[in-house]
Amino acid sequence: MGTSDSDTTRLWHMRLGYAGEKALQGLVKKGLLKGATTCKLDFCEHCVLGKQTRVKFGTAVHQTKGILDYVHSDVWGPTKTPSLSGRHWFVTFVDDYSRKSWVYTMKHKSEVLSIFLGWKKMVENQTGRKIKILRSDNGGEYTSDPFFKVCKEEGIGRHFSVRGTPQQNGVAERLNRTLLEKVRCMLSQSGLRTRLGERLKF
Repeated sequence: MGTSDSDTTRLWHMRLGYAGEKALQGLVKKGLLKGATTCKLDFCEHCVLGKQTRVKFGTAVHQTKGILDYVHSDVWGPTKTPSLSGRHWFVTFVDDYSRKSWVYTMKHKSEVLSIFLGWKKMVENQTGRKIKILRSDNGGEYTSDPFFKVCKEEGIGRHFSVRGTPQQNGVAERLNRTLLEKVRCMLSQSGLRTRLGERLKF
């Protein structure tokens, strides 16, 4: 593999949030990576630093038949350093059936319910379907009386992971991990160490 090929592949690797060889291979085959003819990657120190993780843990098994039948949600934070607009947290929502994901940044964890209500209205209007089950951890932002009241009134079932075992909320936790891996890799490569960009779109 020539130096130019290696440099081009590495550049696309970084541009795509430090994507792995398998993801790059599919894009190369489709001719979507201009100038790249191979998906072979050299050692990447930023991936090593940004993607360290714990041993895999078993997750709950269930089946869904349609969009919004089963939604995963999780909150991450606080960051040691806030974003430029003072946000320390983010909340994620993942549709189990389509795996489409939404990310919202927050200044306070108490914003989760209002964000959920706005997100719920948007996705239900767009799809013509209703949320059936919401899975989350047992954090106070999800177990407050107002949150339970909304879910009861809207007929939304609740599934919770066991306290101290975030792996049981695996889908949402994996999304958080993926987002943070990409951010850490980019910060490592750029030499920046502080502010987490608040617009995480993918």
